[in-house]
Amino acid sequence: MAKASELKKGSVVDINGIAHIVKQVEVRNPSSRGASTLYKVRFTNLKTGQKLDESLKGDDFFKDADLLRAKVQFSYIDGDNYIFMNMDDYTQYSLSNDELEGKIDYLTEGLEGIVALLIDDAILGIELPSSVVLAIVETAPAIKGATASGRTKTARLTTGVEVQVPEYLEVDELIKVNTETGKFMSRA
Repeated sequence: MAKASELKKGSVVDINGIAHIVKQVEVRNPSSRGASTLYKVRFTNLKTGQKLDESLKGDDFFKDADLLRAKVQFSYIDGDNYIFMNMDDYTQYSLSNDELEGKIDYLTEGLEGIVALLIDDAILGIELPSSVVLAIVETAPAIKGATASGRTKTARLTTGVEVQVPEYLEVDELIKVNTETGKFMSRA
């Protein structure tokens, strides 16, 4: 049993017998003395992808979903489907573009550290590692002496996603990108 005050992004709970993942948690502290803290939580149904917004008090309880988390590796793309392989028993799972919603920008062949969310050996979704290493494919030339300034420029990475990077970085350099915010973290 999880309290609403303990929910965080990525938590999976059971709502009316269906597994939902927490996508967003917003804490609101009312200004009146006797009022309790409210938690505005956005859930996503893991089977249908439908969103559910709830306003909860801190002591509202949720039943934990009967869910298995397995380490998987991204293998390859087959048409519109992305194939993942279980690292323990080599079972392959398939997810479509729509089911991955925005995670495609960080998938490269052989990427490890991905966690698959499974119910009855059926994959419902994946959780990416907090950061991934990608190479810069296209960017403006490096500017000499730009290490001291905080200015940035746009860089296209191997997966096609564009991020803002410091001016001193060049083509073919490896960088770390945060998968939650989509922002440059550091050189790899």
